[in-house]
Amino acid sequence: MSTVVVARKGSTLAIASDSLVTFGETRLPPGYEANDKMFEIAGSWVGAVGSTAHMPVLRQALAGLPPEELQLQSRDALFDTFLRLHPKLKDRFFLNTKEHDSDPYESSQFSILVANVHGIFGVESYREVFEFERFWAIGSGRRFALGAMHAAYDRAKSAREVAQAGVLAGCEFDTSSAGPLRVHTFKLKTKA
Repeated sequence: MSTVVVARKGSTLAIASDSLVTFGETRLPPGYEANDKMFEIAGSWVGAVGSTAHMPVLRQALAGLPPEELQLQSRDALFDTFLRLHPKLKDRFFLNTKEHDSDPYESSQFSILVANVHGIFGVESYREVFEFERFWAIGSGRRFALGAMHAAYDRAKSAREVAQAGVLAGCEFDTSSAGPLRVHTFKLKTKA
């Protein structure tokens, strides 16, 4: 899997990831494959974990939405965007929506983090949308990243430092995460 994190400190945001790709027991470190776990779209950075197929699918599916349907600036806007996206994932990209017989909804099969000038958000497989005040992490390195970011948050000077602490912990202790780190930072939009 991976370690992808978002952090907010003061008026800055950061989204960061490790850069290792794995195929079962095979590791494909940077220099062998140009995979990135984050991409930019509509003024937002999106990070995803899980199948490597998620990245090209999410990039193409989101880019294929008309601008009025690609709204990533709030919890409700993200929910509406991913609600519109779900049938396209099934029809165009052949998404297998079944995880378990007891699932309450069809699954979109991914966990993503979104960072933009409006805040930091997470979207889970049933299109649950979360807005995070301080930080969050996804992927197999999540537990290590959350602990490190919690420990670093009060003494860190920036969101970048918090995010780096999270990914570095994931890389240190999670067998499916490795450096180098990739980090993107920007300022929050001030509310009028």
